[in-house]
Amino acid sequence: MANPIDLRSDTVTRPSQAMREAMANAEVGDDVYSDDPTVNSLEERVAALFGKEAGVFTPTGSLANQLAIRMLVAPGEELIAETNSHIVRAELGAAAVFSGITTRTWPAKNGILVAEDALEIARPNSGPYLVSTTAIAVENTHNFGGGTVQPLDQIKALRKGADEIGVALHLDGARIWNAHVASGVAFNEYGKYFDTISVCLSKGLGAPIGSVMLSTKERVAKARVWRKRYGAGMRQVGLLAGAAHYALDNNIARLSEDHRRAKELAVAIAAVDKSFVDPALVETNIVGLDLANAPYTAAELATRCRDAGLWISALGPKYARLVTHLDFDDQQCAAAIEILKRVLVA
Repeated sequence: MANPIDLRSDTVTRPSQAMREAMANAEVGDDVYSDDPTVNSLEERVAALFGKEAGVFTPTGSLANQLAIRMLVAPGEELIAETNSHIVRAELGAAAVFSGITTRTWPAKNGILVAEDALEIARPNSGPYLVSTTAIAVENTHNFGGGTVQPLDQIKALRKGADEIGVALHLDGARIWNAHVASGVAFNEYGKYFDTISVCLSKGLGAPIGSVMLSTKERVAKARVWRKRYGAGMRQVGLLAGAAHYALDNNIARLSEDHRRAKELAVAIAAVDKSFVDPALVETNIVGLDLANAPYTAAELATRCRDAGLWISALGPKYARLVTHLDFDDQQCAAAIEILKRVLVA
């Protein structure tokens, strides 16, 4: 099909010509030896942005998350996270497979953090017969919650409670750029409440690949060893870090356009059936559709959309997702709305 409209994820973007030029012009070296100046400057830049001592560049957000939690949780200890968080649901059991980490979860409506709910199930220092909680993970924005932004007051409350019981905090900040633009909360304000952070350059910011894991110099040095051990030591990867620098320079403020278009999609979908989505809850670039009352499944809707030239994701029997991004413009948004008006009707 010629030129489909692709809203499966904000990872489907392609580097612009200007980004490609930044990649071509990037100075490179062997990153395993820490000799790539473009990677080194990217790690330092992102760490400074969030008020952290150091960072390590990784090919994926999942790896950045896994390195981070490995630094906080020993084998046989416990990480707790929200029930539908990416680190629990979408990283294929990596915490257990690679690090011997067990997980337990608390449910949250639309993925929105309520600090008390997390702290209530935490069980630190549980002795020799029970699993001890040593870290809590928070996702911001929350992917499967519909791109929701975590309330700063709840993050602060979680930090306070975690300090009181001696538990560390990890931020899965894959889309923290969207949270920043939507809320106005500064990156270093988010950063000061977490012991480790992962941020992704290939989602809303449009780089072709790459995430950064942030923490203290000591933790990052250890994480660098584990990155190599997991087979993710990279060589002249400054080509990709050059794209990430370009993304940071040019693609943060424009996320507001993605948010506006997501809201327009949500309003149009709710006009067909208000049970599908509440536009008031669409804060960033993700539109999650609850199809519980629809006579078709999410997979059937995705097929209908695809046949009409619109690609969306079916992420559950009755849950579909649309994600706006920098390769999706106003003209495509109008076309997508017309397609949705047709295919959503039973």
